[in-house]
Amino acid sequence: MYYIGIDLGTSAVKLLLMEESGKICNIVSKEYPLYFPHPGWSEQNPEDWFTQSMEGMKELTQDIDRKEIAGIGFGGQMHGLVTLDKNDQVIRPAILWNDGRTQKETEYLNNEIGKDKLSSYTANIAFAGFTAPKILWMRKNEPDKFARIAKIMLPKDYLAYCLSGSFCTDVSDASGMLLLDVKNRCWSKEMMEICGVKEEQLPKLYESWEVVGTLKKSIAEELGFSENVKVVAGAGDNAAAAVGTGTVGDGQCNISLGTSGTIFISSKDFGVDENNALHSFCHADGSYHLMGCMLSAASCNKWWAEDILQTKDYAAEQAPISRLGENPVFFLPYLMGERSPHNNPDARGVFFGMSMDTTRADMTQAVLEGVAFGLRDSLEVARKLGINIQCTKICGGGAKSPLWKKIIANVMNLKVDVLQVEEGPSMGGAMLAAVGCGAYPDVETIGKKMAYVVDTVEPDQELVAKYEERYQKFRKLYPVMKGLF
Repeated sequence: MYYIGIDLGTSAVKLLLMEESGKICNIVSKEYPLYFPHPGWSEQNPEDWFTQSMEGMKELTQDIDRKEIAGIGFGGQMHGLVTLDKNDQVIRPAILWNDGRTQKETEYLNNEIGKDKLSSYTANIAFAGFTAPKILWMRKNEPDKFARIAKIMLPKDYLAYCLSGSFCTDVSDASGMLLLDVKNRCWSKEMMEICGVKEEQLPKLYESWEVVGTLKKSIAEELGFSENVKVVAGAGDNAAAAVGTGTVGDGQCNISLGTSGTIFISSKDFGVDENNALHSFCHADGSYHLMGCMLSAASCNKWWAEDILQTKDYAAEQAPISRLGENPVFFLPYLMGERSPHNNPDARGVFFGMSMDTTRADMTQAVLEGVAFGLRDSLEVARKLGINIQCTKICGGGAKSPLWKKIIANVMNLKVDVLQVEEGPSMGGAMLAAVGCGAYPDVETIGKKMAYVVDTVEPDQELVAKYEERYQKFRKLYPVMKGLF
């Protein structure tokens, strides 16, 4: 049997076809537009997601017996606000995770409702990207549209609804809404009251591997699939990527160098960082995880190479870099503000320490190191909680760079395991579908079975010592500049 994983990303939907053994049979990607109607705003049309996903599934399965498809699972961009009216029509474009319009609402939640109350209700505080501040923004600025809301959902859940008719979400994705009581895996009555929404407007909660329904007859006929294809709840993109990399069970770590950057630590036990610098979310394996999220990671390198240097040859830009741990140039990677650990939407990117002999390669190196230092900030929070991480998996577009992996290993003093197959959330979505269809007993089993480590980047203790000195200087820069942003 076959399983489809759908990763609903910010720029494209990536679809993966997997056999029960874990063999990947096909991968298809379909792009859709991203809209910026005002500076700092970021929106998409949910209808585009569905149209491109349908086209993608047709292309993905054109060379197989489509009746052999057993299940569909999801990974998806988190936090986006999708609203439907009583006729199931989209009320307004989805407000995305990287949208910055909710600063006032975020300040209201953190300062007037209070961080302690928010943390007790949801295990987290408000961040500008989260869904609850977006709901408050819509209530204040678009009251007529707000009054029409019959259903509130997250981006990937819109696809599940279109495919199956099931109004659902999973606990990992819902954790990033600031509406979920994460510890008890249920909606928070206090947060619903604060946001002015009722429980019937929120989707039914599922674990990530649970079956939410089967394909609608019309959808099955259009795709040539069986109506018995199971639709599984899926997970938020980082939790789905963690499943795909085998970051399941207790004390596992994964670093993602995608558009955003994350450090993801799985835990059997629920726990909260007292300063809420890290997110405390439900995991797709039925347990919990702590996560530090940088808003700009590989996107920093993309911006530097393509927009500033006007090149797409990343390898050529990194080739001259040889003197690791000795670069006098620093880069603060806050091009879109920052989430973990600073929670400051006003923070911005900064180059520091340049002189007349600074080279193009020095600045490229500073960008790579700045992202690594930013991720180290979150790792330090976890270490203060007593979490002892010795090794991490790595995924995302940035992980294709051998140099960047070496920098990460030495900045963090961690062994970095490289996987044979690293397809991120789409792979995780397909794996969750396989569990939901009964091909595997649980998420931990399939995660550990399919995560083949083919290489390990070991930290060099001489380099670790050099980077320790550089990191201590890096961490002093943000506090000095914070008042200038």
